[in-house]
Amino acid sequence: MSITVPRDGTAAAADVAAEDSLARLAAELRRLDRVVVAFSGGADSALVAAVATRELGIDKVLCVTAVSPSLAGTERADCARLAAVWGLRWREVATDEMERAAYRVNDADRCFHCKDALMDALAPCAAAEGATVVLGVNLDDLADHRPGQRAARERGARFPMVDAGLTKADVRAVSRHLGLDTWDKPAAACLASRIPYGTPVELGVLSAVERAERALHRLGFPAVRVRHYGDTARLEVPLADLAAVVAERAAVSEAVHAAGYRYVTLDLDGLRSGNLNDALG
Repeated sequence: MSITVPRDGTAAAADVAAEDSLARLAAELRRLDRVVVAFSGGADSALVAAVATRELGIDKVLCVTAVSPSLAGTERADCARLAAVWGLRWREVATDEMERAAYRVNDADRCFHCKDALMDALAPCAAAEGATVVLGVNLDDLADHRPGQRAARERGARFPMVDAGLTKADVRAVSRHLGLDTWDKPAAACLASRIPYGTPVELGVLSAVERAERALHRLGFPAVRVRHYGDTARLEVPLADLAAVVAERAAVSEAVHAAGYRYVTLDLDGLRSGNLNDALG
């Protein structure tokens, strides 16, 4: 899985740093010996899955994708693609967070209930494998409001990238060093993260968000969030893409209206992962 990096001073230093980060992550995974990887297909879980399989062997690593209405169909398909291309031992499991009133009410602990449902689904897999559940959490994630991490830890899950001291930048650097095509994949949190706290999580809302974002991806905006405010969609894209969105105003507006939104707005502050947590004070 290695790639060739030009051997100038900067590249060589980056190569050494990536190798060091990789060695630390590999060591943490070897300590665990057998793992079940919560595999969402994003850059973080993809790196854990790839390195675990490389270090421990396919018989000791099971990659599991949790399927629910909050997982975009494109992400589900990408998990299947990566598993096939990388030769991962992979399966899907259904999670039942939508059946939990505490999740649907969408208060500040929504993520806790989601990860608790995830652990309910992964625990039998881990028991059958004699393995530890591992999640693709990195050091930067610890700074945000993510109660799901608490839920996972309370159920015995481990975060090998945190234990190895990897930041998001390290994740991308190591992934690129290994030649993983997820190294620059835009972050893709669950669809429920587009709904402000206090607005109930409903199937129709998740579907509208997914349709709008999928249409915007087709227009050439892979890093986008459609924040749901009733009949208004607030679009977030990286600052570098703001001008392109305005230039494609008609197509963008048509795509989001077609998903069921009456009003389409563009956030001039750009894409900020997890910014709905600002409402928590």
